Amino acid sequence: MAGSRILIVEDHPTMREAMRLVLEGEGFDISEAGDGRAALDKVRADPPDLVFLDLNMPGSNGGDVLTQIKADPATADVHVIIVTATGEEGRERALAMGADGYFTKPFSPIALLKTVERVLGTPPARG
Repeated sequence: MAGSRILIVEDHPTMREAMRLVLEGEGFDISEAGDGRAALDKVRADPPDLVFLDLNMPGSNGGDVLTQIKADPATADVHVIIVTATGEEGRERALAMGADGYFTKPFSPIALLKTVERVLGTPPARG
């Protein structure tokens, strides 16, 4: 689904850049936020198709951001994939809170793209 708009919410600049490079290389339109407050501002101003949301950030944590996105009728349909380094133990809770997917770091580019494909429902265009 090249051209889909994806917001990467990650407080670690290197991880954000790695994700951006993989996704831009497949034709996705990427924006970034370094914390939960900036993420909510961006989602509310212009809802993307998909948000990659880090759970562990300073300020508003990912769980709070997810809850606010899903509770607002204007943004409730935005797909959210939780990204975390804590492993699989938080998967069930994140999905119960409304996440559309759960993705663990570190990641492979192929796994990242397969997760996007699964959540958005179509394979990314190869360019």
